[in-house]
Amino acid sequence: MKILIYRWKAYNYRDFIFALQEMGHTIDIFFYDIKDFDGDSNFSLFMEEQLGNKKYDIVMSINYFTVISNVCEKQKIPYISWNCDSMLISMHHQSIFNSCNYIFTFDFAEVKKFKAMGVNHIFYLPLAVEIKRLDNFIAKEKKKIEINQQHRAELAFVGNLYERNRYDMIEPVLPDYLRGYLEASLWAQLQVSGGNLLSEMLTEEILIQISEHFRLEKRKESFADLNLIFCSTVLGFKAANLEREQYLNALSLSHQVDLYTDGKTEQLPFVQNKGRLDYWEEMPSVFYHSKINLNFTIPNILDGTPLRVFDILACHGFCLTTYREDLLRHFENGKDLVIFEGKEDLLQKVDYFLEHERERERIAENGYQKVKKYHTYSIRLRKLFDILKECGIIS
Repeated sequence: MKILIYRWKAYNYRDFIFALQEMGHTIDIFFYDIKDFDGDSNFSLFMEEQLGNKKYDIVMSINYFTVISNVCEKQKIPYISWNCDSMLISMHHQSIFNSCNYIFTFDFAEVKKFKAMGVNHIFYLPLAVEIKRLDNFIAKEKKKIEINQQHRAELAFVGNLYERNRYDMIEPVLPDYLRGYLEASLWAQLQVSGGNLLSEMLTEEILIQISEHFRLEKRKESFADLNLIFCSTVLGFKAANLEREQYLNALSLSHQVDLYTDGKTEQLPFVQNKGRLDYWEEMPSVFYHSKINLNFTIPNILDGTPLRVFDILACHGFCLTTYREDLLRHFENGKDLVIFEGKEDLLQKVDYFLEHERERERIAENGYQKVKKYHTYSIRLRKLFDILKECGIIS
């Protein structure tokens, strides 16, 4: 097939494109900096020019874009998006009902929610890894005489702290009662393993108070309400920030914890911030050489397995992760990876697996074999195209 792909700032776009090319598809890639995700007329014109130059069978992107869907609807060409982030505000838009859409997402809760809304062409498709690339990378790491000590950690976390979040921007202007209520809601969220209480905590009375201090900006075509936007873009990121800082600080009191981020770490006095990693050239080395790799899934992901988990396992890394039900659709807890629930459980399991090296290495190897057998891009894309065939849009 001839496929036009919009390249966005997703970590996995190279692997996605490489896998499509390996399957024999002809790929054209275009990029344009979208200024208005709901309706950028300049982008629309640019994309229509791209479509007009050649005849494409489908348009694809990592993550769903309203403006791309609307252009494809107008041009009568199927639009396939594979979401690697959740939740996406762009999905809560009238364009989601366009007949051109075939949307794939790794968050099972999102599939159920949008199907209930009447979105027919939305499908569950977990994320994946390009195992050939990572196998080649690890083979070279094994041959190295000298290992970059920056990539060798007892405990490693690669990710965002979300210390720059919208909650901290508006918190100083909130009245005492509302601030106290939101802080209590965030505290309650931190006590939950694998769920998201934040939406339920925002009563009508609280939402009225929030609306006096938080400007809701959206187009008339969007059906995202204040609860959804405030929970995902404000409270969700703040909850992730608090959770990550709490866990990393607790671990750093008795262990060396290496953090790989470009964020500010003043709130983590005993954590070693080693800076941002290149996703392709450096991150696999950290996952391979570190004894324990941590994953903290952001509350906005309700029932999905983030890319970090697959990446860790594909690099022969040991993964210690927060709970999501979706993990158990793919992996066996204690065999392929290890799930912790709460701070005390995290501390105990870190101590245990640092002392039990053979068991830790066996679990890491099991996780690698599971990913290699079931969770590669070639497997995922075959599933995606099988679904498109069933829908009758490709032969």
